[in-house]
Parts: sequence; structure tokens; C-alpha cells
Amino acid sequence: MKKDFKKWHKVKQYIHNAGGRLFYHEREIWWCSIGSNVGFEQDGKGENFSRPVLIIKGFSKEVFLCIPLTTKLKEGKYYHEVNLKDGIKRKVILSQIRLVDAKRLVDKVAVLDTEQFNKIKQAIIRLIG
Repeated sequence: MKKDFKKWHKVKQYIHNAGGRLFYHEREIWWCSIGSNVGFEQDGKGENFSRPVLIIKGFSKEVFLCIPLTTKLKEGKYYHEVNLKDGIKRKVILSQIRLVDAKRLVDKVAVLDTEQFNKIKQAIIRLIG
């Protein structure tokens, strides 16, 4: 699939030059402009090159660690189920964990319950441990 890096760079420049950052919390799921990336790195979709991400750890008001979500239901140690109780099956892609600037946040979707969030954090620890 051909990627439109020129269009993404225009969007990225706009995001970089935009005003402030949105306020976020751990356990929240946001649409996030993660961009058009290299190789097998997870890409965003649509005009904002965005996709939903789960915020795992905030380091400051500027940056956080997150994991992208997918509705492609793959199995294995790199995927963990997420249930937002809306009837749509999703998984987080544990292998795609990344540091992101809060300027990339677009729209808050949901807050994950504490039990699911803790299970995902344990899956991350097992993966990198």
C-alpha cells in the first residue's frame, strides 16, 4: 500500500504549530494522530492520520506512553482484548507501545475500567520482562 507521507507531514506540521495540549489521564482511550509510519509501525487513518490509543502512563502534561487499538482480532502475546461495552470487539497491540506528545490527541473516546487496565499493564510487563 502506498503511503502519503507528504500529506502526513503537512498534518504533522499543523499539529506541531497548534496551540496547547489537551488534558488526559491514564486509562483513557483517545483518537490520536499517530501518523503515517515506516514499515510495520501502526498507522493512523483518515484526514488526521488518527486511531484510538489507550493511555498507559503519563510522564508530564506534554507526553505519555500509549498503545494503539485495533478491531482486527489477531491472537498471540502481542494482543490483548479491550471491552468498551459497546458491542465492538477490539484489542490493544502491545508490541506497538510508544511515547506520544499530547498535541497529537484529537478526541476522548472512553475510560477503561481499572480491572481491564491492570490486566493490560501486567501483559506489558510480561512482554518486556
